[in-house]
Amino acid sequence: MPDPKPEAWLRGSVDGFDPFVMPAVHALIQAREDIQQLAATVPAAQVWVTPGGAASIGFHVRHLGGALDRLLTYARGEGLSDGQKAAMRSESLPGDPPVSLAVVVGDVDAQIERALDQLRAATREDLTQPRAVGRAALPTTTLGLLFHAAEHCTRHAGQAITTAKILAST
Repeated sequence: MPDPKPEAWLRGSVDGFDPFVMPAVHALIQAREDIQQLAATVPAAQVWVTPGGAASIGFHVRHLGGALDRLLTYARGEGLSDGQKAAMRSESLPGDPPVSLAVVVGDVDAQIERALDQLRAATREDLTQPRAVGRAALPTTTLGLLFHAAEHCTRHAGQAITTAKILAST
């Protein structure tokens, strides 16, 4: 049996990105691969289940993309749109009929691709620009937002995977 593909950060640099943002690039690539693999294994009936009141797989994946979009909006120095705010409020709702995990993963894949485009265009001067987050205008920098966005994605990909394992064992 062949060795599994190494994690994204162990595959070397990705062409077209400044080395300063490479850890974020690797994290986004890894999160995308993890949720694509997850989508192939989760039965439709388990996507929106909330075991013990914990968040569903569907929420974690949808939130991964939504939070990425919102954080990168702040990284561009922009405020959230009404559409982004509405999407945030509905991240945990499965819909009627419930949205499939494949659809949610497809949406997130597109969001990750837009994030990679933004990272590809980032200059070192951009990275140190002061930025503000949320209504409270909490201080950070573009670099802080880019790295938090990528870390946040990996966190929710991991939570979705863990939730899937819990549900598979019941």
